[in-house]
Amino acid sequence: MSASTQQHSSTPDETKHSTASKRYGLLLVGIIVIAATMRSPITATGPVVEMIRADTGIGHTLAGLLTSLPLLAFAAVSPFAPRLAKRLGIESALLIAVLIVTMGVLLRLLPSVVSLYIGTGILGCGIALSNVLLPSLIKRDFPLRVGIVTGLYSVSMNIFGAISSGISVPIAGATSMGWRASLGIWAVLSLLALLLWLPQAAAGRQRQLYVASSSEGTPVRLRSSALAWHITLFMGLQSLIFYTTITWLPEILTEQGFSATSAGWMLSLMQMVSVPVTFIVPILAGRTQDQRILTTVTCSSLIVGYALLLSGVSSLVAIGVTLAGIGAGASFGLVTMFFVLRTKDARQAANLSGMAQSFGYMLAAVGPLLLGMLHDWTKGWTFPLLVQVVLAVGLLIAGIQASKNRMIG
Repeated sequence: MSASTQQHSSTPDETKHSTASKRYGLLLVGIIVIAATMRSPITATGPVVEMIRADTGIGHTLAGLLTSLPLLAFAAVSPFAPRLAKRLGIESALLIAVLIVTMGVLLRLLPSVVSLYIGTGILGCGIALSNVLLPSLIKRDFPLRVGIVTGLYSVSMNIFGAISSGISVPIAGATSMGWRASLGIWAVLSLLALLLWLPQAAAGRQRQLYVASSSEGTPVRLRSSALAWHITLFMGLQSLIFYTTITWLPEILTEQGFSATSAGWMLSLMQMVSVPVTFIVPILAGRTQDQRILTTVTCSSLIVGYALLLSGVSSLVAIGVTLAGIGAGASFGLVTMFFVLRTKDARQAANLSGMAQSFGYMLAAVGPLLLGMLHDWTKGWTFPLLVQVVLAVGLLIAGIQASKNRMIG
């Protein structure tokens, strides 16, 4: 064999390494695109909720249900996600999840209030499956890069959530379909995720979600674990605060004198400032055994941010929104890492994720409805914003317990 041939030929190990790198690269791209579909269909609703109310005649309470419905779906479906993945494989389960999201988004294009609510509930079921299974997939396939991959997954979700909030009003004004176009355009993104994930589902059909290992001992009853309940409460409160905000912040700001477009971009700002935080916080959390300092800074940002919004001073709104965005992004990054850091294997991570998201989102679903009702009763947003401050204090208390260096079981 010539020197030139030896120089350019690949050894079996090099070929194997190249193939593995390509597979993991495609897997990472698929995770990022699926993550992009997990918030944008929901955050697109808040900025156009007044258009929906004006067009359909529904009240604030029913309008709040448009955000609560996906959360109720999260609560109902999350416990079944690990079982579905165990039966079909995690890749196939995620393909089904994205397909369900696509169906739900497309239903919201139909000229019917009933289809609007049915589609919203359906897309929530699909997002629920992805919510539970992606952290487990990351723990299984990226065990040495959990923080970085979790950060990328969180960043993708927040970037597209922010974009959807910012462009909802302009899209509604630029098309004859109005707010329905703002909600339905996200089918394009979920269709792209479907195409990108098809090869992963085909390759993963024979793989099991849970591979037995020497570290996998006797299953732990999560509902008897105080740590599991602290993580669940942290999950529920951070979700309640976030989804209540994306539902009502635009209307809160319009009542303070902002235009509908400006209010929509303020909601977008809140999510955009969370983007770097959702990348950095999981990495920092993964490098420390105790996350109490991170949790304290996170929750303090939320408390101060909502206190500034409560003040009603227009010049402080941007600062309040920024601090709320930092706290929202950091708290989401933390709870996602808790699923990984406080468990011993992918199976336990999926089960904890399912429990926390089921009970947590059941709690979170109350938020948009509750604040809508409080607004209708008090004819203002002062008391609802005060409730947000109190909830952020509760988040701090639960987070301190979830942040201690220990594992379930």
